[in-house]
Amino acid sequence: MLHGLWSPGAGLLLWRDEVDDIVADRALAHISRTGKFRRRIDVLRPTADGVTTVGMLAQACAPASAADLLLASHSDGGLAGDLRYLRHVARGIDRWVRAGRMVPEVYRAEGEWWPRWRLLGGERQRAWLAELAAAMPSVQRAQGPAAKVLADMVAELTDPIARLALGPADGSTPLVEALLSGDSLDQGSQKLSNVLEEWRGSLTVEEPELVLRLLEPDDDELVDSTEALWRLEVCLRPEGEAPKPVPVNRVDPNLLRIGIRKLGEAMAAYPRLRDVPTDPQTLDLLLPTEVVTDLVAHGAAELAAKGFSLLLPRAWSVAAPSLRLSVSAPVAVGATHSSVGMNELVSYKWELALGDAVLTAEEMARLSRAKGDLVRLRGHWVQADHRALVKAAKYVAVHSVEDGTLGDLFAAFGSSEPPPVPVEEISATGWVGVLLDSTASPVEIPVPDGLDATLRPYQRRGLDWLAFMSRLGLGAVLADDMGLGKTVQVLSLLAHEKATTPTLLVCPMSVVGNWQREAARFVPGLRVLVHHGPSRLSGAALKEVVAASDLVVTTYALLAKDNAQLSEMSWDRVVLDEAQHIKNSATAQARAARAVPARHRIALTGTPVENRLEELRSILDFANHKMLGTPQQFRARFAVPIEREHDEAAASRLRTIAAPFVLRRVKTDPSVISDLPEKFEMTVRANLSAEQASLYKAVVDEMLRQIDESEGIGRKGAVLAALTRLKQVCNHPAHFLADGSGVLRRGQHRSGKLGLVEDILDTVIADDEKALLFTQFRAFGELVAPYLRERFGAEVPFLHGGVPKSARDRMVDEFQGDGGPPLMLLSLKAGGTGLNLTAANHVVHLDRWWNPAVENQATDRAFRIGQRKNVQVRKLVCVGTVEERIDAMLTSKKELADLAVGTGENWVTEMSTDQLRELLSLGDEAVGE
Repeated sequence: MLHGLWSPGAGLLLWRDEVDDIVADRALAHISRTGKFRRRIDVLRPTADGVTTVGMLAQACAPASAADLLLASHSDGGLAGDLRYLRHVARGIDRWVRAGRMVPEVYRAEGEWWPRWRLLGGERQRAWLAELAAAMPSVQRAQGPAAKVLADMVAELTDPIARLALGPADGSTPLVEALLSGDSLDQGSQKLSNVLEEWRGSLTVEEPELVLRLLEPDDDELVDSTEALWRLEVCLRPEGEAPKPVPVNRVDPNLLRIGIRKLGEAMAAYPRLRDVPTDPQTLDLLLPTEVVTDLVAHGAAELAAKGFSLLLPRAWSVAAPSLRLSVSAPVAVGATHSSVGMNELVSYKWELALGDAVLTAEEMARLSRAKGDLVRLRGHWVQADHRALVKAAKYVAVHSVEDGTLGDLFAAFGSSEPPPVPVEEISATGWVGVLLDSTASPVEIPVPDGLDATLRPYQRRGLDWLAFMSRLGLGAVLADDMGLGKTVQVLSLLAHEKATTPTLLVCPMSVVGNWQREAARFVPGLRVLVHHGPSRLSGAALKEVVAASDLVVTTYALLAKDNAQLSEMSWDRVVLDEAQHIKNSATAQARAARAVPARHRIALTGTPVENRLEELRSILDFANHKMLGTPQQFRARFAVPIEREHDEAAASRLRTIAAPFVLRRVKTDPSVISDLPEKFEMTVRANLSAEQASLYKAVVDEMLRQIDESEGIGRKGAVLAALTRLKQVCNHPAHFLADGSGVLRRGQHRSGKLGLVEDILDTVIADDEKALLFTQFRAFGELVAPYLRERFGAEVPFLHGGVPKSARDRMVDEFQGDGGPPLMLLSLKAGGTGLNLTAANHVVHLDRWWNPAVENQATDRAFRIGQRKNVQVRKLVCVGTVEERIDAMLTSKKELADLAVGTGENWVTEMSTDQLRELLSLGDEAVGE
């Protein structure tokens, strides 16, 4: 027996039983006498126990061949039931075609326009397809949903069947010629396609459309009761006319039959309509309120999918409950700490709104007593989530406060039990109103008289915002990208305020000199004191010189060491530069920063969140103490929901709380800065030398042996130590061995990475340009710097944590000068922040750090205001090593990257031994030729 099935995308597939081959071959003979059964398919075959899947060899037929076979005049003898079914479908298509129920269409494929015939559609054809779907054999159903398979078969066979019926091509126009021949149409266009589609739509008018119209209950007393009955009026809408009800005794019998049939189809689409009362005089249905609610929420979509329209009452609306907050506070009377701030008294009132209507207490009580989601409010029917309404009404009753603080209000926003519905509007009076309404555009202040600088527009806005926050006594986080001039904005603020009490500025040691130079350059009249070094003053002498200063600059280390005496002094403001140094709130530096009393606090950072959300909490806790709660509260309310569960609601609450206190601009925003050149980042891959590959394998083997013999902390220590050693191997064998051996051996590079670096630097120096080279290992820098000095015959300064401040300042000045060194080597930790090194337009990361934010900070030493050339950033990794694999993870899997950098390298220690072996093992492509 010859079998067949239709497979979307493959067309007609034929296979045969092992008997009756002669009969089957006769059926195929007129298609192709050389047809081969080469395609293997799986078909369902009945067995004594049920149905099983059997692999069969099949022959595929293109649509034209399939049409020819299925319409052939031979008898059905030798054809299985599945193939006879397909013949029945094809002959049905042929009858529609010969009845003229087909139209042309034009579609685009493979860069050309193709005309083809398609069935016209309409009510009768839909009914025909429904009958075919119900009769479809089980073997055919295995190919997909019946409707989908039939639609594909009809679409593919209509065109060849139509051309068979119309005969040879003899068209009077290009379109007719292409339709008859099956060739592409040179004059095809989207306009022609649209015109043909509109024409087809105009031809499908047949039976009137079923329209269901929902009418309100007549009894107003039952509007909030489950006893109310809504009339669902059953109407028929002829083409171009309004919907008309279908009375049982006064309507054309044909229309009545159509209405009854279509209503049955609607009930099949939405079965809840079968179980409701009916009106004996009409086809109308009487719906309880709970059915009406479900009909609008779910049934309307199910009915629309089947082509039935649902009309709602004009006064009907679907509304979501929301909260509105009104905050009242005294008008800000000045800049004194007693008038404004996080601890000042405010009153705040919550209101519940349904759509645009703010509810009264009486309305809230009435809606809370309602039994369903459908209620009548102020003459209009409103559908709303009843449970959400009840929760929101309780929240309004409990949380409105007459005498609270702004801190209490922020704590309510950050609570683990946040408002149950969205807060759509916040209004405020007094100084809180100034804060909430003016953060985007504070009052513009004049350029300070003592400022010797031209501020960019975004820097002017930053100065306005800092002055505004200072006036309100609210801590501020200026989180502009590295290189956008946070220093000059703070110096401008000091020049504007001319406070009689000094400002304490805390920064890393590497940028103390930069603050000195920038202050002398931009605000020459500012009295600056550097509190640093072994000979620094203390006691009464320190108090005396501090009182005579406008700006006191010190380091994070000395802030912790001298915290007792610094905390005893009077400060107008404390400013933390590179505030990520207090990202761990439990460190001595973070505790010392919070302990210094001041009227105002500012945190400066280009990376408010490097790794974890706790870092943002710690920085904001310095600026506005306890604003985000304790570390434990913050972890429960925000860190865990956002970092682990990707809770968008928690993230939205955090943004709402933090936004007024954080100003962040990025260099890639054209509205911020338009004259910064381009930055091109690339990952550059180096092969290991044979010596490196041997060492790499030895380290991996030793690590796997150790972790097999250890567990817990010992296992983690072994993994982390191995990672460090593998990075050293990738850098250079002498770096790993620490044996004082040379960079080269017999004139050849021992490190593929260093050889690649040399090639890069050759090009940089030949183009008379400069480069910064970053490494996380001081030992590697001390190995590379002498070699590069000798190789290029130029000074190569190496800035690391052991370089004294005076020497650092001299290195920076010389490198920035016109005749300065072409290369500068920096440790990632000491040279990655605070420095302005725009003389270089090349950045090379010799070894990768697992935290991209730290690398970006280092890159921004060159990519910042003042840079006039395009910046090229090269990140070096060794092929086939752990460097390349983790680089791929950080690049291609952002969520994994976020997880990885969130815990430094510790995430690697949690891997199984097999995972570690796969991660760290050396690839075959690692060693160069």
